[in-house]
Amino acid sequence: MNPVFRSVRELSVAVRERRVSPVELTDAFLDRLERLGPRYNAVVTVTRERALDQARRAEGEIAAGRWRGPLHGIPYGAKDLLAATGAPTTWGAAPLRGQTFEHDATVIRRLEAAGAVLVAKLAMVELAGGMGYRQPDASFTGPGISPWGDDAWSGGSSSGSGSAVAAGLVPFAIGSETWGSILSPAAYCGVSGLRPTYGRVSRHGAMALCWTLDKLGPLALTADDCGLVLDAIAGPDPHDPSAAARPFTYDDGDPTRRRFRFGMVRGIADGAEPAVREAFAASLETLAKLGTVEEVTLADLPYDAVTRTILSAEAASAFEDLIESGAIAGLTAPEDHYTPYARDAILAKDYIKALRLRAHVMREADRVLSRLDALVAPGRPATAPPLGREFRDLHRPSRDPMGAIGNAAGLPAIAVPNGFSESGLPTSLQFMGRAWEDNTVLAAARAWQAITDFHLRHPTID
Repeated sequence: MNPVFRSVRELSVAVRERRVSPVELTDAFLDRLERLGPRYNAVVTVTRERALDQARRAEGEIAAGRWRGPLHGIPYGAKDLLAATGAPTTWGAAPLRGQTFEHDATVIRRLEAAGAVLVAKLAMVELAGGMGYRQPDASFTGPGISPWGDDAWSGGSSSGSGSAVAAGLVPFAIGSETWGSILSPAAYCGVSGLRPTYGRVSRHGAMALCWTLDKLGPLALTADDCGLVLDAIAGPDPHDPSAAARPFTYDDGDPTRRRFRFGMVRGIADGAEPAVREAFAASLETLAKLGTVEEVTLADLPYDAVTRTILSAEAASAFEDLIESGAIAGLTAPEDHYTPYARDAILAKDYIKALRLRAHVMREADRVLSRLDALVAPGRPATAPPLGREFRDLHRPSRDPMGAIGNAAGLPAIAVPNGFSESGLPTSLQFMGRAWEDNTVLAAARAWQAITDFHLRHPTID
């Protein structure tokens, strides 16, 4: 079978039925990573030796009847801020190209326990955007490129994760989000990307950008695949006190058997590009087949300022040694050489004020969501921006109130494809739910994908 553009679910069934072997799958994706990865600036390191060892082990176990579950023998890629023994962990930054760790991140360990096969460390924006980049070329591997357009950015900061899944280089990937870094590449690359509830997934072994905002989650072809991966990586961890002791079991029951209650923040798509507005309007009509859609309003709070202040202050602390050493002068984006010093000027009283206001943001979000299954909105207000140019206002986080609210409040959200622009670039729809209701947002996205086919459309890869 040709494994390219097959869902994790499909590949898992084929592996379990022994219609394809883990070694065959791994060879196929290693080949694509090495041949096509450079085209999209998607790959930092191909972990060939480790991958083949894991694939051979999986093949032997499955042949002996010891099937571990749906990820057993399935190749994947990890954003290069996750520690993995035997490979550099560069954080996307030129000064750290030789950085290694002698341990695996908890997410990597849990995926290995599930039988998944690590085939690559994937490219990312340098320091996950922690220095405040303003254009796509902010990584020593070059700007991430969306497989949907030669001059289209793949989004950040999980650039390689989005590109690799969209181009069929891996069946799924792990990304991270502090503010938009999973949902943006999912939107620009036309794939599904899940931001779990804050505390759902351990961050041990992951680069810290902002301790109270960072989250790890999957990007894959379908929302169902994201659920399968979350099931494997979720759970408490003694190495990460922020990982909550809340059990999670993926509910993969038929989502079309329920009626959903969707909410739409008044005017949420007003400033979006025409193609995004049109796709969102059409999506609302489709969503009405799955339940109800009502307009809601949010209290007038400084959502953007609260989230930005917390992120900037914590990033200045997280990268204090790197900044003070002067190593940031070796970063790729020119603006990243000086922006961090401005963040050092944030006053402690302003950070504390932002933390206090954050409690109001969380209460307001919960008030609105308490009678809904999910809020819906465009995944991003625009299609992928062109390479080589500074971001337009439409792409700035200030145009992303759902991102500011969702990340400040630690809420789960998933972005899924919902259309295309005239130039063929994907648009996206997001579902955001209450804290710890990851299964609900997954069910909503799966119900959407059960009656649409956007997730079945893939770029032409020569």
